[in-house]
Amino acid sequence: MKLIEFTIAALAIELMPGPNMAWLAALSAAQGRRAGLFAVAGIGAGLAFYGIAAAIGLAAIVAAVPAILEVLRWLGFVYLIWLAVDAWRSAAPADATVAGNLSLPPGEIALARQGFFINIINPKAGMFYLVVLPRFLDASAESTVSSNLSLVAIYVAIATLVHVAIAVIASAFSSLLPAGGKREIFIRRALAVVLLGVAVWLLIDTRSSLA
Repeated sequence: MKLIEFTIAALAIELMPGPNMAWLAALSAAQGRRAGLFAVAGIGAGLAFYGIAAAIGLAAIVAAVPAILEVLRWLGFVYLIWLAVDAWRSAAPADATVAGNLSLPPGEIALARQGFFINIINPKAGMFYLVVLPRFLDASAESTVSSNLSLVAIYVAIATLVHVAIAVIASAFSSLLPAGGKREIFIRRALAVVLLGVAVWLLIDTRSSLA
């Protein structure tokens, strides 16, 4: 019964709109399905990293030192602002002359890396493992680490499926974006604006979570 309840809880949490979802949807709509799926891979890796860290006991350390989550909160804000500024500057008209010979930055590996770090510095992901996951652990289980890892695997699988769906659906709207030489400039600046909004959203939303 606990497993079913955990699955429902994990799905409900992942379906709630959040900064991560907004960034992925905007990215997929701008750069297409392939870029979105690379970002999803990074997001999944970040969630798995967080989960494994929690399973081996690092969550207890974070719980004992709340300032760690506060540091992550501000690091996440600064990182997203940096990404927004970088995306906007890369859209300068001077870059347009060589745009035709380049793939849209960031590259696919960079997108996966961004997805990973956006989750690592997202305190909401940490709060899930600190607050929600422990409620579903079986106190009589022989191995707490094993039980933790099982729930982490389920959560990451659910989150990945939800994110894949978002990437696929959002990428269907890429054809609605402007075509021609101005497409890359439009995409980069649109992503810059979205990243800025996500940064502010993350800072405000996580303030109530950490209160």
